[in-house]
Amino acid sequence: MDWLRRVMNGRYGVDQLSIALLIISVILTIVGIFPNTHFLSTLSLIPLFICYFRTFSRNIRKRYDENQKFLSFWNPIRNTFRKKVERSKDKTHRYYKCPKCGKTVRVPKGKGKICITCPICKEEFIRKS
Repeated sequence: MDWLRRVMNGRYGVDQLSIALLIISVILTIVGIFPNTHFLSTLSLIPLFICYFRTFSRNIRKRYDENQKFLSFWNPIRNTFRKKVERSKDKTHRYYKCPKCGKTVRVPKGKGKICITCPICKEEFIRKS
């Protein structure tokens, strides 16, 4: 294990973009097996090579900047799905969008028709909870 530490000393290593590239490579490999076309399996080598290149790169600053650009693209997508999952698990509240500013407002369930006031724009609207 000491040899691995010596090899990786001064190298960038694995980050979120490398993991995403690895997942893309695996998916392309699996999809390429089913129709028995080797084009997708061969195409899956490109993200794999990029992943290895990034992992063993000594240009740490450039790899970090690449990862930050990827995260600025990926985090809004991930957060959208996380919010939907959290809302679906919430059994005690309902979520409504303000008709004026679009802000999501959380209100308790089971209160009948209620007047909801948006905390941002102070717009009042009536919804059934």
